[in-house]
Amino acid sequence: MEKWECTACGYVYDPSIGDPDNGIPSGTRFEDLPDSWVCPQCGVGKEFFSKVS
Repeated sequence: MEKWECTACGYVYDPSIGDPDNGIPSGTRFEDLPDSWVCPQCGVGKEFFSKVS
């Protein structure tokens, strides 16, 4: 599963971990996150994330 990095603050969304503090279970792909999901560190939207190569 691909990791995604917030270009605003550097937070990395790792699908193998998810975002349990915000109700996102492990195994949730970035593409499957709800549109309302925001970076848990700085609060920007998904459009500020880029795929980590």
